Amino acid sequence: MSHYPRLELARELTAALHGRTLLGDAQNGLFLAAPRRTGKSTFLQADLGPALETSGVTVIYVDLWADARRDPGALIADAVAKALSRHAGVLSRAVKRIASVTVAGVEIELDKIGKVDGATLTDALRALREAAAAPVALIVDEAQHALTSEAGEAAMAALKSARDQLNRPGQVNLMLVMSGSDRDKLLRLVNTGGAPFYGSQITRMPLLGRDFVAHLAGLVVAQRPELAPVDLETLHTAFETFGSRPQFLMDALGRALSPLSALGGMRFEHALLELARERQRADEAQMESDYLALRPLEQAMLWRMLELGARFRPYDADALRFYSERVGQPVKARASQLALESLRSRTPSIIWKSARGEYAIDDAAMHRWYEQRVREGRWPPEDPQRRLFAREDEPGSFDWAAEPR
Repeated sequence: MSHYPRLELARELTAALHGRTLLGDAQNGLFLAAPRRTGKSTFLQADLGPALETSGVTVIYVDLWADARRDPGALIADAVAKALSRHAGVLSRAVKRIASVTVAGVEIELDKIGKVDGATLTDALRALREAAAAPVALIVDEAQHALTSEAGEAAMAALKSARDQLNRPGQVNLMLVMSGSDRDKLLRLVNTGGAPFYGSQITRMPLLGRDFVAHLAGLVVAQRPELAPVDLETLHTAFETFGSRPQFLMDALGRALSPLSALGGMRFEHALLELARERQRADEAQMESDYLALRPLEQAMLWRMLELGARFRPYDADALRFYSERVGQPVKARASQLALESLRSRTPSIIWKSARGEYAIDDAAMHRWYEQRVREGRWPPEDPQRRLFAREDEPGSFDWAAEPR
């Protein structure tokens, strides 16, 4: 499927980043949250980036999940270095082969940007602003990942400093766009006194909606005229059931329209809706299975994280009391620490940890699953095949609640 442009949203955000809107504070940093696979990264690269460039801005895009093996701080510094090398008139070569660039008489070693013995991110971004003779926009996708390393946290603090130094009232020289697939994690950049962008607001990025569904229906009718008219309401319900994730809808559409599919006379829209419900049931069953596979203390800890979100503290008195009540025996801090490390060591990991020792659920979809079950009065999950809490004398059980020797 070809890209579905969201030009109006891109224009609105571009104006906000330039400080041309009456309300809002986007010129001091735009923080966008949207669930995974809902088109956020595509929008940033294919819509917002080009809209900013059209308005005369030099755009840098960096995805902190592009290479999980590299430190987030290094990824940000490299992205700035590559942009600086292009705009400083250096021949197009790999950044690692370029020793330095000189802008306005100042020499900057590209491989040392952001390091102790090199130029600061502020210096590099100021040089880029001068070399490009245009404002600079740095788009950091999955920005919450920066908090998982000390260098990443330092880079965020440096970007805040750069914003403060380069921008003036009525003149925006550095625009910062931070996106994240988990609002709770992204909040850690803005919601505490020690956060680098304390005081900024998280904006939920609008999901694709009826306009996208109508666009898709037009594509279907163009290729398969006999399917007209399309039941837009059912198609939209199916899309929402897929969590407004275009990739999942397109995969299901391919299955529904395949000559090998056995729809049994069912309209493709209703087939899509049934496939969406099947996937929803499968996802929920998987999360329930993952939860029930945990030890009692791990379940209690995950429960508290789902309940408190960013307010979760693993070892305070209230937390230990909560664990003890759920497990049915006293729980000490050391046992909690072992349970937390066990959750982190799973593949894929259930728990995310910041460089400051903050914890969160790794997959934001689990929060939605938890909230739905609470609303329906079906929390916590219970396995009918065995008791939720194992006895100490049961074979293979482990006393997570006791202080390890």
